[in-house]
Amino acid sequence: MTDSQECQPIVVRTERGLSIRGTRKTLYAVMDYVTAGWSPMRIREIMRLTDEEIDGVMRYIDEHRETVEAEYQEVLRLAEENRRYWEERNRELIDELASLPPETKYPEARAKLAALRAKRR
Repeated sequence: MTDSQECQPIVVRTERGLSIRGTRKTLYAVMDYVTAGWSPMRIREIMRLTDEEIDGVMRYIDEHRETVEAEYQEVLRLAEENRRYWEERNRELIDELASLPPETKYPEARAKLAALRAKRR
């Protein structure tokens, strides 16, 4: 490690929010594991972080818990809002697709399968 790397913080603010320096990994992804109760070493393995990175991230979270938690909750809220938007937007299409008969190259096989299912009922 060079002297300039030692002086640089592990956690930096980017357009993606709080992130791990030199990566596209956010603290919010780390927080998913932290809130699930995972150990720092398991998080390090899963996210492929160095010892320096996980130590710096965990220290940052401990020192700025209130800010990190508030931002994390906002990220979760926005993700849920986004999920609901797309679910609602695609609901009509999903319903339309569900009502279509399945396409198959093997209509005889589909008919046999339907007959077997009818027998079991």
